[in-house]
Amino acid sequence: MSAPVPLGLLAELTYRCPLQCGYCANPLNLTDYRDELDTRAWLDVFEQARELGVLQLHLSGGEPGLRRDLIELVAAAHRLGLYTNLVSSGISLNSTRIAQLAEAGLDHFQLSIQDAEAGNADRIAGRRAHGRKLAVAEAVRAAGLPLTINVVLHRENVDHVPAIADLAALLGADRLELAHTQFYGWALRNRSALLPTREQVERANADVARARQRHRFEIVHVAADYYDPRPKPCNYGWGARQLTVTPNGHVLPCLAAETLPGLEIPSVRTGTLREIWYDSPAFRRFRGTDWLPDPCHSCALREIDFGGCRCQAFQLTGDAAATDPVCELSEHHQVVLDGVADVRPRPVVPRRMP
Repeated sequence: MSAPVPLGLLAELTYRCPLQCGYCANPLNLTDYRDELDTRAWLDVFEQARELGVLQLHLSGGEPGLRRDLIELVAAAHRLGLYTNLVSSGISLNSTRIAQLAEAGLDHFQLSIQDAEAGNADRIAGRRAHGRKLAVAEAVRAAGLPLTINVVLHRENVDHVPAIADLAALLGADRLELAHTQFYGWALRNRSALLPTREQVERANADVARARQRHRFEIVHVAADYYDPRPKPCNYGWGARQLTVTPNGHVLPCLAAETLPGLEIPSVRTGTLREIWYDSPAFRRFRGTDWLPDPCHSCALREIDFGGCRCQAFQLTGDAAATDPVCELSEHHQVVLDGVADVRPRPVVPRRMP
């Protein structure tokens, strides 16, 4: 099929991070990403993305605030007309730098918080960070930037949705994103410790519904797909709306695509974004629905969920082309049921940077 024009670029500026979250979905082999793209290379990536048709730029990591050229990158994106969103833990930023980011043209700030209660939030983050994050939220609002509070949900905080929503309101958030853990990278290692029970998930669903009635800001809820009979679409389809550039210049259809064996990963160091998006085997491999096997190929929902997540299918079955086992029609669905049945108390192993 012909490829649509991409709408978003996720720029993973660095995988360095001062936190130790056990749900981290970044790659396990972080040493492979130490040779980060320099400022000039990132500016070239932004220019290519805009020429390709990209409208939204998400600056993330790791912790993007650790890049000394962050303000310069934001200013360049603004000049190109890209709507620029910074996804940050906040603790590497202060009020002065946040004001400079706003002046440079940053459009939106997405702040990650681990929980509403400081003690548990700091324990999940692996350091005393919660108080700093609250100060960052105040600085973001003072700078006049729209604020999204982002919380990754898992067994250790999923019961606290009402308090989290109240905290977001107190911080003056315009938007709250509650996303259940996606089990990639380090998070996959901690799956049995992070996966909530079915009762917790059902209670959280009800808590989100009540929070939406109570608060006026937007609340986005990314459901726990291990308990959903149908899989979520992978970025609205592989190579359909968004591309990711990693710190070392690899270009991916999704964050975890490098885990798939036999997928030749393209790089901005050796090719243009246009060539990669339209012509690279990596982006063409699972684009569209023609390649889907049954039961997906004959399913009425194939243009909605695209057979689910390719990376999750590989991690759970060893076959990236298989139907996502989250789907109850998958021949491998028992793998997910077995994983859910294995939910029991055990310690989360914190992620520490090499």
